[in-house]
Amino acid sequence: MSQKLSPSTVFLLIIPPAMWAGNAVVGRLVNDLVPPITLNFLRWAIAFLIIAPLGYSVFRKGSGLWTLRKRYLVLGLLGIGLFNTLMYIALHTSTAINVTLVGASMPVWMLVIGAVFFGSRIAGTQVAGAVLSIAGVLTVLGQGQLAQLLALRFVPGDIYMICAAIVWALYSWLLVSSTDTPEIRSNWATILLAQLSFGVVWSGAFAMGEWALTDVHIQWGWPLAAAVAYVAVGPGIIAFRCWGLGVQRVGPTTAGFFNNLTPLFAALLSSAFLGDTPQLYHAVAFALIVGGIILSSRR
Repeated sequence: MSQKLSPSTVFLLIIPPAMWAGNAVVGRLVNDLVPPITLNFLRWAIAFLIIAPLGYSVFRKGSGLWTLRKRYLVLGLLGIGLFNTLMYIALHTSTAINVTLVGASMPVWMLVIGAVFFGSRIAGTQVAGAVLSIAGVLTVLGQGQLAQLLALRFVPGDIYMICAAIVWALYSWLLVSSTDTPEIRSNWATILLAQLSFGVVWSGAFAMGEWALTDVHIQWGWPLAAAVAYVAVGPGIIAFRCWGLGVQRVGPTTAGFFNNLTPLFAALLSSAFLGDTPQLYHAVAFALIVGGIILSSRR
């Protein structure tokens, strides 16, 4: 049963969106230092090495990792191999503020995919909320200008982020549509490691293709090392752990509202580190998206 929000729970649920916003800002900062798909592979490879000692039991013979290998193969592809790859690619042509705002449309895609593929019923309030959220996304894509929106002058990065949001929505439905074995559920590290085991392979294969098919390079140095360490440990591990604890305390619906703090943190961090001054249309878009999600969550 979910509990009331306590100061400690609020703290737990604020950490993940702050980390995820930092992930977008760091990805934007290092886009000239490392190719996007390679960055995703480096991130999860390091996270795998850190998590492995904590969840090594998942590799034992007869573990759910092997009996449910098809499930983790797909989850690893969507949640680890594709989602952050698309986001890092998006950051090459779009700002961190735009990327996180467009990503905030994710609940809309949750509704659509749930209804189309998983037989989930959609309430009238959810439809109204989806309309508000889509209006917020369109505000970002049109940069607050109706003429630009009507001309459909999309930034490529925004389109990549929409694809990433759809991928994450499908991943989330698959995550809850089937149960893990008690052995894997008993430890947050085994849950993540089961997906990482296949996800690292997917992201490594994508990175190999990036190097084989494109002219890419890496500028090694302390800035890149620090960035990779952050995206591996912060958004990859700490945020996952805090989010899991917060969801256990108050449930996914209440916790979901905290996810929409990500664009706000991204705007603050972008202003501080990237010089991307937030515009009025960013505030309008944020208000529309949050309002839509709150409305869609009402019963």
